[in-house]
Amino acid sequence: MMMMSPWDRWYSTSCCLCCHVRTGTIILGVWYMLINAVVLLILLTALSDPDQYHLTSAELANDLDVMDDANMCIASAISMLMILICGMATYGAYKLRATWIIPFFCYQIFDFALNTLVAVSIVVYPNTIQDYLQQLPDNFPYKEEIAALSNVCLVLIVLLFISCILGFKAYLIACVWNCYRYVTSRGTSEILLYVTTNDTTVLLPPYDDSVTLPPKQPPPPYSTATA
Repeated sequence: MMMMSPWDRWYSTSCCLCCHVRTGTIILGVWYMLINAVVLLILLTALSDPDQYHLTSAELANDLDVMDDANMCIASAISMLMILICGMATYGAYKLRATWIIPFFCYQIFDFALNTLVAVSIVVYPNTIQDYLQQLPDNFPYKEEIAALSNVCLVLIVLLFISCILGFKAYLIACVWNCYRYVTSRGTSEILLYVTTNDTTVLLPPYDDSVTLPPKQPPPPYSTATA
């Protein structure tokens, strides 16, 4: 009995809503592109009219620093880079180009690692939740009710929320990875089919030549046989 590797055990060509992993990767890439396009549009609008979108510290009612133009330019560049990466993944899944999917897959791994570090930091330093709540504006919805909860309860709620997010992100990573494997295996099978077809054409004779029998030699004359 052949032993299956863990990668083969979790390999599947279907994802959520019973659609193909290739279709799911295309939908995911387009969705990320739309989100980053909206963020980029907001940032560019804020850069074009800073007096309308910049908030002062008094308006925020806390000590948070206002995002300056340099940080907004960096955020705009990151949004443009994300649009490029998501566009590459969408194109790679549509045109069956496996290498175009790798940057988006690496971004997913990086994002998953960051969220995991956030969960670990909350477990190691649980008081950071209370510090974060104190930095929120006074008009934040349900701020007093949330702050009234015990620290242990807040940690459990935040960890449960982050665990759900990590589970969903891990599922999306598996979908993109399965799409990469599907595209890679499809390209490999096409290459093998091409090589096999060429080898068959070169090594095997044509069908008519293999079926046609050589002509039989006529029997010797009767006089020669009796001589």
